[in-house]
Amino acid sequence: MDCRIDNARVLTENGLVSGAVRVREGKIVETRPCLSGENELVVDAEGKILSPGFIDLHVHGGGGACVMSGKALDVVRMCDAHAQFGTTTILPTTWTAPAEEIERAIDAVRTAREMACDATIAGVHLEGPYLSPGQAGAQSPESLLIPARHPWGRFTGRWDGVVMVGVAPELPGAMEMAEELARHGIVPSIAHSDADQSVMDEAVLHGFSDVTHLYSGCSTFCRRGGFRVPGVVESALVSDALTVQVIGDGCHLPHAMLQLIYRCKGVGNMYWITDGLDYAAAELEPGMDYRLQNGMRVVYEDGVMKLESRQAFAGSVGTMDRMVRTGVAAGIPVVDALRMASETPARRLGLEKTKGKIAVGYDADLVLLDDSLNVRWCMAKGKIIRDDLEGENER
Repeated sequence: MDCRIDNARVLTENGLVSGAVRVREGKIVETRPCLSGENELVVDAEGKILSPGFIDLHVHGGGGACVMSGKALDVVRMCDAHAQFGTTTILPTTWTAPAEEIERAIDAVRTAREMACDATIAGVHLEGPYLSPGQAGAQSPESLLIPARHPWGRFTGRWDGVVMVGVAPELPGAMEMAEELARHGIVPSIAHSDADQSVMDEAVLHGFSDVTHLYSGCSTFCRRGGFRVPGVVESALVSDALTVQVIGDGCHLPHAMLQLIYRCKGVGNMYWITDGLDYAAAELEPGMDYRLQNGMRVVYEDGVMKLESRQAFAGSVGTMDRMVRTGVAAGIPVVDALRMASETPARRLGLEKTKGKIAVGYDADLVLLDDSLNVRWCMAKGKIIRDDLEGENER
């Protein structure tokens, strides 16, 4: 679709700048303070923020669907649900389950990638099953595996679309696994780990470069013989070699902790994830019980999915626009909060030449947000997939 977005506050390298953007054949072809022309759809942004489309690198489900169903149509359904809230590039994420279920999920994502879908499917992210039993959280403990004893190539060798794998580095064989993953261009992410600083330092040397949902499923400092020993959290905060995923739904982490992470890591090494479960991007009834794809019963309460015991969170039901709003409410500048939903994850996954910026030659993945940072309009791959703007667009 040939399209021109006028009167926008465009997210650029210099911050929010008044301007216009022209789109042709799914690509951004021109950005200027003012544009004119004929025979193209004109969208009047009326001063709204124009951001690159959001990129979610850790999301299990949405719209009532889940990648772990092993059905390609469910993968498309979850991607389309998140696209309505500005996520134009997505990394469907598995969780710990019997190996056959993970394989079916990988196959489903591979098939869905070839189907009609509003969002770009960037590959698949494996969260586990190589995780620490002590930090399993909502992951299935009976399906956890140890890299040294269980060949992990059955997963990564199934499809070259596996682009990120969460692993606890303290497990036997994990360091060697990370080296091999990194060698093949797959991001090894420290996940659900009880590692201390010595293990974390070694992990970086072996190729680990990312931390899965910081603070959730992560060890923190402990005392040994009276001495404080840093864990995953503290080690990640001070390491320039590690990017960190952050669930910014306002429930998993309070504002003060979001501000702490931002001050330590900066916009270039911190990026939002939704960690969305089956019922993310869906209408939910507070206090109601729900059942996830793995059979686990959870309750929706206080804006988050909790385990039935209510003693821990099972995961998020937020969408990426909520992560941005929460970050801004925590004191993070809106420009940086938006970049952590677009530019930073694009660079993390090696997509920085085509996604994550509003620049000539980049994919036409664009989101218009109002002053409250609610999504009002969205374009993915040059196709308008949401339009809540008042008034009529003119041809």
